[in-house]
Amino acid sequence: MNDSTEDFAALFEASIKARRFREGQTLEGTIVAIGPEVAFVDVGGKGEAQIDVDELKDENGALEAAVGDRIQAVVVSAEGGLQLSRRLARGAATVRQLEDAFRARLPVEGKVEQEVKGGYEVRIARQRAFCPFSQIDTVRTEPAAHIGRIYAFRITEFKEGGRNLIVSRRAVLEEEQKARAAEIRQSIVPGAILTGRVASVREFGAFVELGGGVQGLLHVSEMGWSRVTDPSQVVKVGDEITVKVLRVDPGESEKQKIALGLKQLSDDPWSKASDTYAAGQVHAATVERHEKFGVFVSLAPGLTGLIPLAETGVPKTADVARALPAGSTVQVMIQEIDAANHRLRLSIKAVDAAREADQVREYSQRAEAAAPESFGSSLADKLKGALGRRPNE
Repeated sequence: MNDSTEDFAALFEASIKARRFREGQTLEGTIVAIGPEVAFVDVGGKGEAQIDVDELKDENGALEAAVGDRIQAVVVSAEGGLQLSRRLARGAATVRQLEDAFRARLPVEGKVEQEVKGGYEVRIARQRAFCPFSQIDTVRTEPAAHIGRIYAFRITEFKEGGRNLIVSRRAVLEEEQKARAAEIRQSIVPGAILTGRVASVREFGAFVELGGGVQGLLHVSEMGWSRVTDPSQVVKVGDEITVKVLRVDPGESEKQKIALGLKQLSDDPWSKASDTYAAGQVHAATVERHEKFGVFVSLAPGLTGLIPLAETGVPKTADVARALPAGSTVQVMIQEIDAANHRLRLSIKAVDAAREADQVREYSQRAEAAAPESFGSSLADKLKGALGRRPNE
């Protein structure tokens, strides 16, 4: 391999490594060499970047960094190798650099000095800039919370030679959030167990923040094995919960719908239902709700069955909801159990029929036991009466 081939291979490898980084990304690395004009920084993974030596000097021109020191810098170019800028990471020092940052859409550091009409006054190096209230964060916050803080901002407007600057911290946060969201979405696959924070609660369920602005829906039907009527009784905004990814709809990554489950992390009561329940058994059940076709009752948490209207024992002209009010306890007989499909067919009428059959059986048994005794007593009385008569009577 000749020198030109080796140089090409080195450049190609450097180019591949540089692709792992993006312009505007803040890196931390170790200075490994300092030349007359350029210093080399190890950024990990056998990656090496360059930074101008002038950016390692203080205001008096004295070098303030040495080999072995760790520094933070911003990627200003990733073409053919990484080029870093430390001034952009610390706050651009000149109007020229501010303009370069504006054109390259690179973040610059600034200090929020005070609240002014409509926003904040931000100091970036020796320049003053204005940040509207709506651009200081991605969420609503108290204005005083930002005073004195040092943030990364993006220059959105560069006017009058740099004397009129409009900046946005929100733009930087949203870009970071978007980049992080792409990484997080790679881990969101069906079956994954993730921890998130409840962002909002609605009638149909709750939205859970999984990180990087990525949200999934925890539907009310997936909150518990028992029927949940009010999601706010299960989770509240701000709660940190562990959920299971059920489905990820195909489509554009930013618009993908993510279905989450909570009940899947606990034992399914139906898995052992066949060991406890069987057709013909009678159990106490709690009335849950009424439908046109029947009444749903719960035998145990998560085990809900249907009593068809014809099996309620309530006359057709009567009000079933009044006869069997929600929350009341009733005796039901299991007519059919299908644990695999989570189905229970129950009957109150069958319980009444079985009770009547038992009563008839008991009556018959008592009657049979009493009949011989009654017959024997009557015959004895007749014989006694006949023997006791006198011949002339």
